[in-house]
Amino acid sequence: MNATFLGALLFCRADPASVRPSALLLRERLLLAPAGPDWSVLVPEGKPWLEGPEPVDRVVGGWAGALTVGVTWPVVALWWDTDRAGCVLATGFRRPVGYTWLADGTPAGEDEAMHTFAARLGLDPVLDVQDLEPLTRPDKHADAPARLLGLTAVLSRHGLTLPQGLTPGEPAARLWAAAEARGAEPVEWHGWLDAVRTELDAVEQGPLGPWLCGPRARALATAQLAAGLPLLAWALTRRNPGWATAAALLIAQGALGLTYDRLRARPQGR
Repeated sequence: MNATFLGALLFCRADPASVRPSALLLRERLLLAPAGPDWSVLVPEGKPWLEGPEPVDRVVGGWAGALTVGVTWPVVALWWDTDRAGCVLATGFRRPVGYTWLADGTPAGEDEAMHTFAARLGLDPVLDVQDLEPLTRPDKHADAPARLLGLTAVLSRHGLTLPQGLTPGEPAARLWAAAEARGAEPVEWHGWLDAVRTELDAVEQGPLGPWLCGPRARALATAQLAAGLPLLAWALTRRNPGWATAAALLIAQGALGLTYDRLRARPQGR
């Protein structure tokens, strides 16, 4: 097999900030870029299948499953080599569903898999499925890359946009170069401390961010201390263990909130 033609793309139905922490845990060299309003794409360098014994479909299927553990968004992974091409849909702890075509586009999967694919992604059970079903039928004019493009065309109705140069069927090296040229973000493992910091950054950019770090967080922590300290004094004088426990929790939360805000603000210059 000529490894030059091996490649893969992983489309995550989430923004890059949400995808970054999960991608880091793969401990692989990846490039991350937006792929539509609610999608991101991960471009792998390809060393695991170029230098290792595992085939590209098995590696990418494992990555897709790992990316969705503990998150609410799915991953659609596309892969190809000189003999076959296919797709894998991973959704949390559910068993991944996939479909395979031979290099000339001959379907080599189960028809039911494509229906499961559509259902789990929340696609239209009529319009979208009507366009997915031809991908499971013989077509002498459609090779394997054309099948993958047909699949992405259906997903484009739901926000997926293929970045320029990231075309299914291209070699991994060419995809990597195209993603770099468009300013894709490198995602590379630098240890657990970096992974935790990335996760905290993602949380702070979400809806809970203002309550974890910043003026609102400091105000909340101060209010917890202001309520907890006198409550603890009152509970101790009344020898009430229940209220004493509640007061201690308020004090601990307030102290932790102020400490966290100070630690997170220091490297950012706030």
